[in-house]
Amino acid sequence: MEQIFKDTTANPAPLGLFGFGMTTMLLNIHNAGFFELNSMIMGMGIFFGGMQQVIAGIMEWKKGNGFAMAAFTSYGFFWISLVALWLLPLIGVTKPDGASMGCYLGIWGVFTLAFFIGTLNGNTIGKLIFGTLVILFALLSAASFTGNQNIHTIAGYEGILCGFFAFYEAAAIVINEKLGRQVLPL
Repeated sequence: MEQIFKDTTANPAPLGLFGFGMTTMLLNIHNAGFFELNSMIMGMGIFFGGMQQVIAGIMEWKKGNGFAMAAFTSYGFFWISLVALWLLPLIGVTKPDGASMGCYLGIWGVFTLAFFIGTLNGNTIGKLIFGTLVILFALLSAASFTGNQNIHTIAGYEGILCGFFAFYEAAAIVINEKLGRQVLPL
């Protein structure tokens, strides 16, 4: 006899979206030139943008959401790997140059383009998150390849917008669910 179980687990999407959005905004406030790269950004990258998104991705796997599982775990490990790229030179590993960082960021842009295509039949905010993330990776890659600080600064402002879109979606899910009606549109 087949038993039907109701999934009563919480929606992990806000967890991952807040981790991605807040960490992305914070790093890109730096990229826009407001403060130096420091341990505050790195700590946020390891724990909130990194580990928290990986946990959200595992929770999405449990719920059967392959898209969110792949996105959250991948971008969580992106944050952890990015912080590793900043810290590994402190123990003697060669620091990445502009070309290697350009390739790293460019590959993440191509990866993100696949996710953007996956959002085309979804809600508007998902398209905005992944669309601006594709642009962000393209700008950061171009800035790394060229060494052009102006491109890097523009990327910072664009990245703040990308992070805000993710933060907005997380807040909308939490607020709408808690109030039992749509207060913030998605």
